[in-house]
Amino acid sequence: MTDRIVVGAALYDDGRLLAARRSAPPELAGRWELPGGKVEPGEHPEEALVRELREELGVAAEPVARVPGQWPLKPGYVLWVWTAKLLSGDPEPLEDHDELRWLAPDEIWSVDWLDADMPAVTALVALVDGIR
Repeated sequence: MTDRIVVGAALYDDGRLLAARRSAPPELAGRWELPGGKVEPGEHPEEALVRELREELGVAAEPVARVPGQWPLKPGYVLWVWTAKLLSGDPEPLEDHDELRWLAPDEIWSVDWLDADMPAVTALVALVDGIR
């Protein structure tokens, strides 16, 4: 059996990364993650990313490039991350989150990231630093 994919979005605006604070489930509440969610059966990961950003944040976004790597989540799930471009809308915490925060490069580690998201965020920071 292959692991199910969970997609995460590295949504950038003027060099700032969007972080979302979980409101549920209780064991994750109050910690921060890249917005996204599970890929549904028959759905392509990029389609899931677009759908999840619409459902969770109320925005239209476009996947740009996949961040190399995958990171284990709970058993049976792995996280894949894409950089994404905001096409329209202002992100709002509509589902599973109670706060959003745009983090400047020097603020990336100012939030309490979920343990599972930390390696992905580390890879993302290295990738962005390599582009600059």
